[in-house]
Amino acid sequence: MAFRAEHALRSASFELPLPRERAFELFTPEGERAWAPGWDPEYLHPADGRLVAGMIFRTHAHGEDTVWTVARCEPEAGSVSYVRCTPSSRIAIVAVACAAIAPGRSRVTVSYEFTGLSEAGNEWIRAMDEPHYAAFIGEWKTAIEALLAAR
Repeated sequence: MAFRAEHALRSASFELPLPRERAFELFTPEGERAWAPGWDPEYLHPADGRLVAGMIFRTHAHGEDTVWTVARCEPEAGSVSYVRCTPSSRIAIVAVACAAIAPGRSRVTVSYEFTGLSEAGNEWIRAMDEPHYAAFIGEWKTAIEALLAAR
């Protein structure tokens, strides 16, 4: 029987007590170091870690090796998109959009569009249903709020 890839789109939003520009910085490869446990990007191109479209980096988090490419980078608009590939498992397009909703407040929307590359990847995608995705992004909000409270 031929492999059939699973595909799913998940999206969730949360608010932060930060202006859009500061919120956006938290979702860059370097910015995530401050709040995401185990996040330690290895910059491949450009090697200095400069955030530009076409940037490529690698992570080794949660027992998985993943290669990331910055597909679109619009800091002035508060948005960035990545293509991330965990070989032999899944690929995803990740979009982060930060929008100002009031002075000093932003809404962050994080969308993942997953496609399985193997049956293991398909199983991972099925497990990342709407409730699990909401909890996953909720962990981001909690970690960022803890960072802000400690500052």
